[in-house]
Amino acid sequence: MTKKLKYLIYGSVATIFVTLICVFAFSSCGTNNIIKLASKNATNYELELVYNDDTKSLYGNSKIDYINGSDDTLNQVLFHLYPNAFRENAKFKPVSDLRKDDAYINGESYGNITIKNVKVNNKDVTFSIGGQDEDILIVPLASQLYSNSRVGIDIEFDITIPNIKHRFGYTDSAVNLGNFYPVACVYENGEFDTSPYSYNGDPFYSNISNYKVSLTCDQDFVVASTGSLEKSQTTNNKTTYNYSALAVRDFAMSLSKKFQVLKDKVDGVEIMYYYHSDAQPQKSLETACKTLSTFNKLFGKYPYSTLSVVETSFVHGGMEFPNIVFISDDLSSYEEYTNVIVHEIAHQWWYGVVGDNQNINGYIDEGLAEYSCILFYENNPEYNMTRTDIVSNDLKSYLLFVEVYGDLFDNFDTSMDRELTKYNTEPEYTYMAYVKSVLMLDNLRQLIGDKDFMKGIKSFYNDNQMQFATKDTLVLAFENASNMPLQSFFDSWIDGKIVITSN
Repeated sequence: MTKKLKYLIYGSVATIFVTLICVFAFSSCGTNNIIKLASKNATNYELELVYNDDTKSLYGNSKIDYINGSDDTLNQVLFHLYPNAFRENAKFKPVSDLRKDDAYINGESYGNITIKNVKVNNKDVTFSIGGQDEDILIVPLASQLYSNSRVGIDIEFDITIPNIKHRFGYTDSAVNLGNFYPVACVYENGEFDTSPYSYNGDPFYSNISNYKVSLTCDQDFVVASTGSLEKSQTTNNKTTYNYSALAVRDFAMSLSKKFQVLKDKVDGVEIMYYYHSDAQPQKSLETACKTLSTFNKLFGKYPYSTLSVVETSFVHGGMEFPNIVFISDDLSSYEEYTNVIVHEIAHQWWYGVVGDNQNINGYIDEGLAEYSCILFYENNPEYNMTRTDIVSNDLKSYLLFVEVYGDLFDNFDTSMDRELTKYNTEPEYTYMAYVKSVLMLDNLRQLIGDKDFMKGIKSFYNDNQMQFATKDTLVLAFENASNMPLQSFFDSWIDGKIVITSN
């Protein structure tokens, strides 16, 4: 995600019927070997949604072919219910008090997800709702699920969509459907990760999975989506779209009757730009194309066949999802809008292909996405942005922040690997995950040199595709590239021990 640097840097009468048809019949055309391999041992989602634009509600029925990818035997499967963060009495709010007025343009509005029925292997089971904030669906299994075995889980649910400028919410310009359906919690170290929602960062952590989507909606809607459009058909003023997505971490859509679309193709990837108020849409599309081309050369090839860039209402600068990124329609300048496009597309490499636990390691994907912007501008000088200026501004901004916050908080913490809910404020998270990460990476680049720095980034990408990266794998990539011991370097920055000065 991009937080706006305004405060710091953050970057119809219609019924929509969405069916994520089970991935059992996925076509492998156009996919590369890494996607084919990752998709074979992944959970498959089949999801039917009915969207009512009058009530801003969704009816859903999700059929999940869940695989136990761990070495343990499971007797239950847990799912995140992210929409419950938007309900009235949520403990962990979707926006901070700092952003509330910007997010709720028509006053506070609430949304939620209600689980109606759950079946395991076609038999009803008694489920429960738990977690720290009524945000976890607990599904008991009738029999033990052994390692590498599969089980069928059907979840029927209702969703109320809030009126909010967010990754999940609606405004006059669009309906954003991000992190909206029950998604399986990651199982690791003997337990399911049930980290709650947080207005800090992107509180999401999910395994590579497969999807097929059949979306039926009023023909006036234009739909931007994760995945590739296989076919569409219009009958009785309704259009049915069929999407497929192999080996992605999530599935998202944005729907609008105001969208216009521009398209281009770069390195075999179809790039689609959905916009409704952008005065320079062709220029924005060109930036998206240059970004994909530049990062393909710098990091390694983007493995999917489509990429959608969507101008929509969003309280922060932008938001990344697999094959699709949201760009806020109320950024302060076109230069900032351009920068958000670059940052969010960078997330296709850092979060999309190379994952991480964003609840504790957000500095990895956000730091690399921010630094990727510097690398983009270095390779595209026509944008008149230089590495020296960006790093210098970040350093000045960081030092001022630390000075101010040091006066406000005793024992001010500058560590970068805390849980999202452990940050005192949204600005604190922003400076640790975004600004300090840029300073760390630039300092590393100076230490090991440009050649080994880029070698390390390429290695990090190639060695961690479709996996979860950690601090250790990040360190290893640059140690191997430079033949230098770098553990203490990274520890000092990430643990908050480093002393940063303007000299």
